[in-house]
Amino acid sequence: MEWTKAIGEAVSYIEANITEDITVDDVARHVCISPFYFHKGFSMLCGYPLKEYIRNRRLSLAGEELVSGNITITDLAMKYGYDSPGSFTKAFTRFHGVTPIAARREKTMLKAFAPLKLIISLEGGYIMDYKITRKESFTVIASSKKFGYANAKEEVPLFWQEHSDAGRFKYVDGMFGINIDPDMGNEKFEYLIADIYNPVKDIPEGFVVKTIPAFTWAVFPVKGALPEALQDINTKIFSEWLPALKEYEVAAGYCVEMYDNPVNYPGGVKDENYYTEIWIPVKKAVKI
Repeated sequence: MEWTKAIGEAVSYIEANITEDITVDDVARHVCISPFYFHKGFSMLCGYPLKEYIRNRRLSLAGEELVSGNITITDLAMKYGYDSPGSFTKAFTRFHGVTPIAARREKTMLKAFAPLKLIISLEGGYIMDYKITRKESFTVIASSKKFGYANAKEEVPLFWQEHSDAGRFKYVDGMFGINIDPDMGNEKFEYLIADIYNPVKDIPEGFVVKTIPAFTWAVFPVKGALPEALQDINTKIFSEWLPALKEYEVAAGYCVEMYDNPVNYPGGVKDENYYTEIWIPVKKAVKI
């Protein structure tokens, strides 16, 4: 399914079931896309995680009902999925900047969060090179940090800068950047700046050792300055290539970035010919 159609159907489904207990799995199942890459693709293309979108829509609608009707705060809390008036009040106040009681009593201005609307742009066909290859498991030593999908585009490059500023490149050069989301549906993922682990060497303080399982991988070559070239291909993988797959589907919540040695290029990682790869684990799709 194309992403324009998938997001449109997802938004319609969410609006029709906004007061129900909607999960990422429910929405992904409705649009027939794996929860892992629907969640990641939604976050990358829309700018925030699916759960945050649903939460903001509920709080926006709750604000409208609060100032236009006589529904109690307790009933509003229950209607929009909160366990208690207290938890609803905290969420409402964070979103609107005012408590529900004050909003009703003082008729203060509230925030609106409108449903997503699609703007469809047709562009020329994009040819994406890739190969399918089997790789055995491998173990890495790494700096590790967790990120939300919505802000990862800005925050992951800053993590690399932190790694450099802390002098950690003398321990780990950064041959790999590895995304790990084992449940394939979390709002956050673990990101590793990693090298192949040498078991005869000590593990410096603050580093972790992780084993990446054996998979069949779709490997995408990337040519160009970082981080723009890598982010561009990554977006195309999740917005165009994966949803269009017929023979394969995502096998697990991993994504590996493999970096060539920057000293081989006059401009380092900013060189227009700098080479990287993106690896996505895949498996044969189940025919229904």
